[in-house]
Amino acid sequence: MSDESGNFETPEEFTKIESIYVRHRNALMVRGQFTPVYTDYYLHLMQHGIRHNGDLDLMLKDFMALITLHAVARPWAETIAWTVNLRAPRINLFATASSLQESVTGRLFTEDVREPDRNLFYSQVLAPNQHEPRISTLEVDGKDPVYWVEQYYRQSEQRPGKAFRLPDEEFVLMVAQPDCDMEWFNSLDEATVAVIETAEETKLLETRRLRFHCGCTLDKILPVLGNWRERPEELFEGEDSITIQCPRCAARYVITRDML
Repeated sequence: MSDESGNFETPEEFTKIESIYVRHRNALMVRGQFTPVYTDYYLHLMQHGIRHNGDLDLMLKDFMALITLHAVARPWAETIAWTVNLRAPRINLFATASSLQESVTGRLFTEDVREPDRNLFYSQVLAPNQHEPRISTLEVDGKDPVYWVEQYYRQSEQRPGKAFRLPDEEFVLMVAQPDCDMEWFNSLDEATVAVIETAEETKLLETRRLRFHCGCTLDKILPVLGNWRERPEELFEGEDSITIQCPRCAARYVITRDML
């Protein structure tokens, strides 16, 4: 398989996400090992000369892993986007995932970020049978994406969900199903989740795969600047070129006057 630029892909570029049903407990476990996603994410940062503070970088990586697991826990055709607007540090985290596109991407916004009076989590879900995206907003506590997911499931999904970091860049999302054993579910921690397949009766329901990939190109970026065609001086401010960033992945594109 090759991408739009003709570069051949290898299966190792994809992260395999497994959906596993825990029998008798009535819970869904979604898990994945995210080294392939993170490898391509870092190659992307290097290609575009992007550097993040270590703590913010880790936060974004966790955020992308968790939205990937959530997307796999949801129907195939949905495309999901999450944005978290934090007070301190004053940043926006953005991530989006699609099982149909087999892709996840994300970025940090650290400049010109509106300071909210509380930490806000925005979710947008697109599905083929919907004319408008389904949007929900909630207040979240703390700076840990793992904890945000638990709050999101409780308030927006209206069912219990818990996320876990395991060693070797593995993440697990547990989602309660009807008649779930809630005493067992509430007792789950990293240690019990790590051995759940040996301690419980489980069944593999499906496997999906996703990779870090945005799909943005210069041809897709240029139409956004169409409104500036009649007033280029306002856009270029005396310069021969400008650099703009993709709003989804922060890829940088140099735009010259003759491109408009």
